[in-house]
Amino acid sequence: MQNIPLAERVRPLKLEDFVGQEHLTGPGATLRKFIESGTIPSMIFWGPPGVGKTTLARIMGEALNITFVQLSAISAGVGDVRKIIAEAKEKGKILLFLDEIHRFNKSQQDALLGAVESGNILLIGATTENPSFEVNNALLSRCQVYVLNELSAEDLLLMAKNAIEKDEFLREKNIRIQEQDAMLQYSGGDGRKLLNIIDMLAMQEKSPVVITDEKVQKALQNKQIIYDKAGEEHYNIISAFIKSMRGSDPNAAVYYMARMIEGGENPEFIARRMLILASEDIGNANPTALVLATNTMTAVQTIGMPESRIILAQCATYLACSPKSNAAYMAIDSAMALVKQTGALAVPLHLRNAPTKLMKTMDYGKNYQYAHAHTGNFVEQEFLPSTISGAKFYDPGNNPRENEMREFLKKRWKEKYGY
Repeated sequence: MQNIPLAERVRPLKLEDFVGQEHLTGPGATLRKFIESGTIPSMIFWGPPGVGKTTLARIMGEALNITFVQLSAISAGVGDVRKIIAEAKEKGKILLFLDEIHRFNKSQQDALLGAVESGNILLIGATTENPSFEVNNALLSRCQVYVLNELSAEDLLLMAKNAIEKDEFLREKNIRIQEQDAMLQYSGGDGRKLLNIIDMLAMQEKSPVVITDEKVQKALQNKQIIYDKAGEEHYNIISAFIKSMRGSDPNAAVYYMARMIEGGENPEFIARRMLILASEDIGNANPTALVLATNTMTAVQTIGMPESRIILAQCATYLACSPKSNAAYMAIDSAMALVKQTGALAVPLHLRNAPTKLMKTMDYGKNYQYAHAHTGNFVEQEFLPSTISGAKFYDPGNNPRENEMREFLKKRWKEKYGY
């Protein structure tokens, strides 16, 4: 029995026993409705490893009470697919669960189209890659795409509890979880990894088995990075990361980024914080910073880890080396403070829109001066409400000139790093 992985031994066969993905499986959620109705369309599950893609497909197969066939696109080919299609035509509808569907090339994916279109095959594909790029459009148009998220700490602990209570081998070992941080951090939202850790410790020790952080680290021979994604250290490190870029230190920025990556931080969180910094701390001193940060966010969402670490590092070092200005940040905060103080002041008449004849008779838009009709595309006129005329929020004088910043950085780096 122990030769069968724990994840397989305790794999749920009913939705009631499934853990996680509440947005899809909770009361009134889409997949639950499909299962309860007994009518399931072809679909693709997109999500990281160990979050329930295979289990959900099997639960659906049980609910429909039809033949369930599982293939992996890593080892299967078109011949295997055609064999299943022929069997479906002869014996009746088959639910084909195709794991790693992104591994099939375009021609291999095309082999599925006819059977999916006719309904002989109910296809459930699973992928860790963005299906928009890895699954051809013809197949995508015939399938609904559902995103599965990494499991939360609560999900993982519930999964562990269920396994300890239900698995015969684990019950004999009388397992108790005394410490959980290392186990959860190593799992990284992957339920299969979590169950493998528990199974490994159970096989190594005699009853009773007490799970501690030290035992997990020793068993895995991998010292866990101290980084609680929901605790104080999370905020300490992201604060140090932001302040390193703001302070123009690319080396410290990359170091703290490495701490986050090794600790299992979501790369999109890192990219999002750099996107904020590009406006808050760089702004118009180098507008390209916002462009690069925006493209970094898109690239990270498209590529995924581990390759995204390179993209993140490129952006972080660029932002750290960029000229800095918080003028835009200060401007909007100052303006919002004045809005709260003065309320909804009337827009000057000459700036108001005048789409109707009545509005024009009320002097809406009267005496407005079109800037492009004047020399240098500029003309003196008041744009603010009269009661706050002359108010200043944006001070471009706060911007150090780019050449001055470059000289400053050269001097600083020579003193600090010798180059």
